[in-house]
Amino acid sequence: MLYRGYLSLVDRLPLPSLRTQKIIAFLSIVVQGAIAVTGSVVRVTASGLGCPTWPQCFPGSMVPVGVSSNVNTLHQIVEFGNRLLTFVVVLVAAAIVLAVTRARRRPEVIAWAWVMPAGTVVQAIIGGITVLAGLLWWTVAIHLVASMLLVWLAVILYTKVGEPDDGVVVQTLPQPLRWLTALCGVALAGVLIAGTMVTGAGPHAGDKSIDRPVPRLDLDITNLVHLHAELLVAYLALLVGLTFAVYAVHTTDAVKLRLKVVLALVVAQSSIGLIQFWTDVPAVLVVMHVAGAGLCTAATAAVWAAGRVRTDSPDREPVAV
Repeated sequence: MLYRGYLSLVDRLPLPSLRTQKIIAFLSIVVQGAIAVTGSVVRVTASGLGCPTWPQCFPGSMVPVGVSSNVNTLHQIVEFGNRLLTFVVVLVAAAIVLAVTRARRRPEVIAWAWVMPAGTVVQAIIGGITVLAGLLWWTVAIHLVASMLLVWLAVILYTKVGEPDDGVVVQTLPQPLRWLTALCGVALAGVLIAGTMVTGAGPHAGDKSIDRPVPRLDLDITNLVHLHAELLVAYLALLVGLTFAVYAVHTTDAVKLRLKVVLALVVAQSSIGLIQFWTDVPAVLVVMHVAGAGLCTAATAAVWAAGRVRTDSPDREPVAV
């Protein structure tokens, strides 16, 4: 009964075109990646405790209190700005749910759309825990990895939204190559986790308070950098192997193009990482590196999504779903 009432309310909205649905789904990718980038700005400007509590910014205040606090005003603005972006993420997440529900898309699309608001709520809670824990390195690490996971899921959602509801599912990659694509995703996850460990031991703690220093990961940062780099080499090697295999089986141009994009992004991301290491981790490169992580995640997810698609005119045998 509640669901019928929900549908009756949604039906009062204008009927969104497929183009509108795809735009909102694409914005879901953008905002999920953007909030990770603004989070990195918070970190490198030492603004992580610009709002020292959560969900309020200061005890008794939802907004910055400016010069009336002993917290630097700029740090308050940067951290509060990052929190405000959460509302944009929530709005986009709600918009995609309403759009695909109003359009009466297939249940699979609606289920994927609901992942966005659900994931955003979980991510907000993780962010709150991070603040309340005083920016413990592993809470920050979980916060970033969760953002990358939401970027991946948003790419899958975008793909699902663009597929016809009455089409048939076809596998554009042989199953062994689907498994290899999944392994690339696992390797990427390892790279991301190792990267958060490097950050946890690195110079950008997110706050520079002398009275309450941020606890750091007590491991040799050079060894962590080498671990991060070796996992990146493994990830890149898997992608190169997948590329050769994809050309050998003569798959679709969409898969080939996406692989070229992800390879280019990984090489660019590697270059940024090397320059960071050689130049003592300048703040601007940290922000660029986080943005690159989001782009690599989105591109790898796009390769995975292209391996099995729903289409009106299959040129391969349909697969069971």
